[in-house]
Amino acid sequence: MADEENKNVEENEETTDAVENAPDAAENAPDDSSSSAEPPAGEESSDASVDASDDSSDSAPTGDSDGDGEAEDEPGEKLSPKERRKRGKAGKNRRPKYTGTLEERRAQRDVYRKKKAVQRRSHRLKQREEHKAAGPREATPPTVKEPGAKKIQQGTVVSSKTDKTITVQIDVMEAHRKYKKIVRHTKKLTAHDEANDANEGDTVRVVESRPLSRTKRWRLVEVVERAR
Repeated sequence: MADEENKNVEENEETTDAVENAPDAAENAPDDSSSSAEPPAGEESSDASVDASDDSSDSAPTGDSDGDGEAEDEPGEKLSPKERRKRGKAGKNRRPKYTGTLEERRAQRDVYRKKKAVQRRSHRLKQREEHKAAGPREATPPTVKEPGAKKIQQGTVVSSKTDKTITVQIDVMEAHRKYKKIVRHTKKLTAHDEANDANEGDTVRVVESRPLSRTKRWRLVEVVERAR
């Protein structure tokens, strides 16, 4: 019996020593929870890259949306030059030149015109002084016609019914003096044909001569091309 009691006492002492040493062992043991909670360096970088890619995808618009937007934009309507000028003037924030009542606007217009007249007069006086200082200007030399030089015209015969006489039609193309547009017109000449060589439709060349009759001032030189 005494041996059993001694064994029980020794077991109780061992258990109490184990309980007292347990907190010290727990304090000295490494923190497994913290080590297990922290992921490896490679996994952490991969998670960060995934988050960054998600943020960039949310912030940047996709190419499909841009393409749809461009497709939805319709081409602008075609306007005439007059309409474009009209819209351009309407878009400008222009201030009216004259304001107020009718009498006030008239007075403002008179003042403006007088001011412009003074400027115009001074400008013209300045130009006159410059012309005088430049000295006499050379005039355009007159055109001198050489003696014996006669005009030669080429045209188409439109009538050869009269004896020894043909009517020649000449097509003329020239620029208008003011508007510079090419204008086409025709003129008819009466020429002397001594041998009745030319017929209607022929292309002939005539030269000016002395008055041969009341209307004839030209004479047939040659038949350039016969009518077919």
